[in-house]
Amino acid sequence: MARRRKKSKKRIWLILILLVLIGFGGFYLFNNFDEVKEKVTEEPIKKLKIVDEDSKTRPIAVMINNNHVAWPHAGLNDAYLAYEILAEGGITRIMALFKDKDTEKIGSVRSARPYYLDYALENDAIYVHYGWSDKAKSDISSLGVDNINGLTASSVFWRDSSLNKATEHTVFTSMKKINEYSKEHGYDRDTDKDLLLNYSVDEIDLSKREDAIKADTVFMKYSYYTTASYEYDSEKKVYKRYMSDTPHVDAVTGDQYTFKNIIITPIETHTYDSYGRLELDNIGSGEGYFITLGYAIPITWSKDSRSSQTVYKNMDGEEIKVNDGNTFIQITPPSEDIKIEGKQEENNE
Repeated sequence: MARRRKKSKKRIWLILILLVLIGFGGFYLFNNFDEVKEKVTEEPIKKLKIVDEDSKTRPIAVMINNNHVAWPHAGLNDAYLAYEILAEGGITRIMALFKDKDTEKIGSVRSARPYYLDYALENDAIYVHYGWSDKAKSDISSLGVDNINGLTASSVFWRDSSLNKATEHTVFTSMKKINEYSKEHGYDRDTDKDLLLNYSVDEIDLSKREDAIKADTVFMKYSYYTTASYEYDSEKKVYKRYMSDTPHVDAVTGDQYTFKNIIITPIETHTYDSYGRLELDNIGSGEGYFITLGYAIPITWSKDSRSSQTVYKNMDGEEIKVNDGNTFIQITPPSEDIKIEGKQEENNE
């Protein structure tokens, strides 16, 4: 009987304690209802997926060989931003930018050209290349560009002998090797420079603008040798990329590269030596197109100096916002064709 009484008393005390706690909880809720409701109903903060906005890590810019015999490329699926510009001989080169990635194979890597330095500088990127033209070599020195050159940094690169191609088309690198070299040579690993583009976590729908153009297919001619084109995948909301009518695929995954945003800016080039090497008239301003989610709009671009960031604006004079995703900047010759078209069945309506 004594044991039962003790157990009954314990239960009573436990019930009393619980009642007191419930009472305090109810009192708090009653007096702080609005604050509690706000915390419960507050939506989670949206974060960008393409890059970490809070990261101060410097981008890495890698020069990619785009001779047809060098295809397919490796690692461009991890690039958040890429540029394609004409080089000598009608061949283009691609500069791919990576940020906070651990990509295991990138390439094939090719040599530096001077105007690519402008786009590495505007992103405060460490510039990775294998060789250089005389002018690029001089500019890298005079402009103080942090760079990694395969001619002197052999530990950062390797040749893939399994490709059965000419040696100049077999050079690859990795983010691990690049980061190790950058650390060993005391390159700043952080940047205070803002991202080049204004990304939006909310979907940018260009179709509502009066100057919008339907853009299911996009075609750009660089030369007799090189074209670039895109086809919009409305289900996945990305553009599938083609080079000279061939799907642009990754050598490692076998997947076709896709891009969320495309920026086209026709800019004049001119030769400066007997080899036909080019200079790019990119300090100044001009017009172009911004393309995303199946629509294009005309834009303007301006660049004040080699290291300043290119500013892209719509025709209302406002800086454009791009969708959360990777972006390809196509710097094309003004004398060559650009075609932006809707699907044929829509044109026949």
